Amino acid sequence: MPYDPSAFPPFAVTVDLVVLTVRRHSLCALAVRRGEPPFQGRWALPGGFVRADEDLAQAAARELAEETGLSVHDPSVPAQDNGAHLEQLATYGDPGRDPRMRVVSVAHLVLAPDLPAPRAGGDASNARWAPVEELLQQGGYGRDGEPVAPLAFDHARILADGVERARSKIEYSSLATAFCPPEFTVGELRRVYEAVWGVALDPRNFHRKVTGTPGFLVPTGGTTTRQGGRPAQLFRAGGATLLNPPMLRPEV
Repeated sequence: MPYDPSAFPPFAVTVDLVVLTVRRHSLCALAVRRGEPPFQGRWALPGGFVRADEDLAQAAARELAEETGLSVHDPSVPAQDNGAHLEQLATYGDPGRDPRMRVVSVAHLVLAPDLPAPRAGGDASNARWAPVEELLQQGGYGRDGEPVAPLAFDHARILADGVERARSKIEYSSLATAFCPPEFTVGELRRVYEAVWGVALDPRNFHRKVTGTPGFLVPTGGTTTRQGGRPAQLFRAGGATLLNPPMLRPEV
């Protein structure tokens, strides 16, 4: 029988973004307050519908630029300050996840250094950086005293999946440097690991591991006193994408 598109129910495709950064030594995610139904007034992950003339990567990059002003990192360009790391996370297609219609969401994970205050766009009335543990908690009050309600749609599940992806990948890859500026100290990198993993790490052991892992860090030849105390050596990300040996996450 010939293919008949009308024989199949219509559905929409969206992209949702788990945008993570480290602010004030805490792992934070970008959240937007919905300005329209459904879930009007609730916090949600940024995202939107995929347009007819764009693929998933283009849609994710567009939403990222609209919500944060960031461009996507180009792996062919060695400089690390030319955009944010973006990768596809997972697909979410529960038939009841959106009360408007059948909507399939392709979530993406975004990692970037400490970012400025976000700006709201699209159907969002305002936007903020919030600690991930606050966004994932059920009930109670946040740091600003605001009552905590669950994230809209299935965004709590998407956020939890994105956080676990980040926590796992920095064990065996150099992805933690995506949270750092182009030049950083070992101490600054350690605080990234501590924020993402939610644990305290021994400074000496951490320094020995990261400087002894081939291709992980490259000395720039410079130093900085921005953290106070004696001048600290500056590094940039090396060419290694996989860490051998891996940086194993401590058991808590």
